Amino acid sequence: MLRVSAGIVVSNSKVLCFQKGESKYDYLTNKYEFPGGKIEFGESPEQALIREFSEELHATIEQKDLQFLCRTQCEYPDFSVEIFSFIIKTDRFEFTLTEHQQAIWTSASEIDSLDWAEADKAIVEQLRAAL
Repeated sequence: MLRVSAGIVVSNSKVLCFQKGESKYDYLTNKYEFPGGKIEFGESPEQALIREFSEELHATIEQKDLQFLCRTQCEYPDFSVEIFSFIIKTDRFEFTLTEHQQAIWTSASEIDSLDWAEADKAIVEQLRAAL
């Protein structure tokens, strides 16, 4: 089971959603997700998220800005994943796309219209309830 952290950037009642590009797994290609990545040995979920945002998005986030949302699990055909999700509330978020094909801001009421990766669907449900 992969253990990963995911960050949900929220600003002015809008949520930043990221679309994946090509994936080695067809069922993940072009799906939306919340950015993050694998928790390395010795890292907390928060530390992993801070590192991944720096590596993937060239974005700086701080542990004090992370609000735990939920822990979810998903079984894909080729692997299992456990996701620790955090809300990051901010007035301004600067980033550079390096691994995603696009990022869009959307409202909580419109978030279901996106084609989410299966693992992120449970996070979207939790997020709607929290916003």
